[in-house]
Amino acid sequence: MARLTVEERAALAFMALKSQDRDDATMTAEAALCAGAGQPQAPFFGFMDQAAFWADMADPEELEAYCLASFNAMPRGRQAAFLDHVQGRQAA
Repeated sequence: MARLTVEERAALAFMALKSQDRDDATMTAEAALCAGAGQPQAPFFGFMDQAAFWADMADPEELEAYCLASFNAMPRGRQAAFLDHVQGRQAA
């Protein structure tokens, strides 16, 4: 961005996509344009490590959706324990 104009960057992106076959160009454009982290992946080391890694890349809408769905899927006792935990913390 420091060296190319908007038009030059657009032309470069266009030519890079045109140099690929249609499927690869589509996947590349979608990866560049689709925001967010996608669904969480299976943990490599542990659930909390993977969750923190995913949350660092996720959009606010993704965070809220997965948080609410996860909370709703918890048994009532775990929901209460979770609420006790988060209500005892200051918002970041």
